[in-house]
This record gives sequence, C-alpha cells and structure tokens, in this order.
Amino acid sequence: MTNTLIIQTLTAEALAPFGDVIDASGAPDKVINQGFCGRHHDLAKIDMTGGQVGISVFNAVPRELPYRLDMVERHPLGSQAFVPMSFDPFLVIVAPDDDGKPGHPLAFETTAGQAINFHRNVWHGVLTPLHAPGLFTVIDRVTDEPNLEEYFFDTPYLVVKE
Repeated sequence: MTNTLIIQTLTAEALAPFGDVIDASGAPDKVINQGFCGRHHDLAKIDMTGGQVGISVFNAVPRELPYRLDMVERHPLGSQAFVPMSFDPFLVIVAPDDDGKPGHPLAFETTAGQAINFHRNVWHGVLTPLHAPGLFTVIDRVTDEPNLEEYFFDTPYLVVKE
C-alpha cells in the first residue's frame, strides 16, 4: 500500500517555509563587470553551526516517475543547497516537522535554471534528478561530526504528475 503525492511546480512562496529558490528571476540587484553581468545578490542563507562551508559535486543517478518516496532526511547543523549543473528539472521533496518526525510531504518539480537551498533542520528528500546528467554542485556543512538524520515512512508515497 502507498500514499500518492502530486508534484507541484516549484515557487519561492511554496518553498519559503522549508528553504530558498535560487534563480535569476526579476531584474538583477546590480550590474557589474563593466555592464556585462547582472548580479542577483544573496539569494539564499548558508546557515550552519560549527564545521565549515564546503562546495562539492554530486553525480546522482536520474530517477523515473512515478517515484517511490520511502525516506526523508534532515541536517540539524547546516543548510544544504542543490545547484544543478544542467538546465534539466529535478524533484524537490520537503516535509514539515511534526514533533521530531516528518509530517505530510510535498513534492515540487523545478523549472530550468532553478536551484534550491534547504534551511537547516528541514526534512527533505534526497537529491532526485529526473534527467541525465545528474550533476549538481552541493553547498553544505562539511565536517566529520554527524549531521544527518534519516526517517523511513511506514507507508511509502508514490510521487506522480497530475
């Protein structure tokens, strides 16, 4: 038996309780480099306790829809940004905290040119590209200290398009 989760289009407003949408929508805050570059400034907050900020490259295997969601995770000591290295959409799953466990999850699909930053301690799905290549720059807290909590649902969710 599974629960069904309908994928929504990712918007900044919908993701706001869980994190930030990083994109170049709207006019840039500044024009720099002799007028050849628009800067969309400070779009996401890197929030962490201890450790240091790391920039890594992840190579994730693309997933297919319908997607079986049986686990979410969170990072209590730092935020985590997923920045795709292609213009392909990817799946973003978040869940509110319900007394230390994830509540009912939400599923979003990005549009080309969107990246996301999960706030610290937010329940979220794993990196889920929908197309190859699954290359992402990930900006998060790096240290040997544990910063991962996983939760496995008793009944998985089937993530589908409407």
